[in-house]
Amino acid sequence: MHNDDGSFTMHKDGELDVRGAYCAAVVAHLSGIYSEELFANTGEWIAKCQTFEGGFGSRPGTEAHGGYTFCSLAALILLNKTHLINKDQLLDWAVHRQMKFEGGFQGRTNKMVDGCYSFWQGGVFPLLHHILKTDLKANLHDKEWLFSQVALQDYILFCCQYPSGGLVDKPGKSRDYYHTCYCLSGLSVAQHSFENTFVRGDQNNLIEPTHPVFNIVLNKADKMAKYLRSKSGVDEMPSN
Repeated sequence: MHNDDGSFTMHKDGELDVRGAYCAAVVAHLSGIYSEELFANTGEWIAKCQTFEGGFGSRPGTEAHGGYTFCSLAALILLNKTHLINKDQLLDWAVHRQMKFEGGFQGRTNKMVDGCYSFWQGGVFPLLHHILKTDLKANLHDKEWLFSQVALQDYILFCCQYPSGGLVDKPGKSRDYYHTCYCLSGLSVAQHSFENTFVRGDQNNLIEPTHPVFNIVLNKADKMAKYLRSKSGVDEMPSN
């Protein structure tokens, strides 16, 4: 539900944070109903969630966090509002979330590595790569991201696989669907760049690339968008 300040709540009297704005923007774009009026002030509200560290909190005034940072950045791309944020500060914060010893990502400053942030933090880098090249004309090649993809693959493959199936936060933790999903999503990010695929270990470790904004397998994202647009009577995806 859209609020006057641009924020979204999950439902009437529900939670209010950047996840709501991201979910609304994704649904609007995939279904072909996006309009500037529908998202009035949303980009500006999300920009206020960027903290002094460079990452984004759940709402203005809260601590920078990996999940909220991905949702904020992806939503700003969909809203064409990335010019509102400090990109250099965001990059500095993001690159320091990958831990040198483990190779995985922490979600916040001074926290332990967690397998789910393989996507929530790792997934920030394809988005940042695109923004730095388009907005700042940065001289970046498209064969790798600005983090160690090898180290992240090693952490996921060696530390996050549960012996009888599924993936985990870290060794010693229980498996669950949430961490299985986002460890695999992070593994996809680590294996695929815009122009290159690199698989650590056996080629059986290879998984499909996903859409950098929607985190859906590419052909499924396209199929979903076409289906929803046909139902809404919209022929083309609104451009950014």
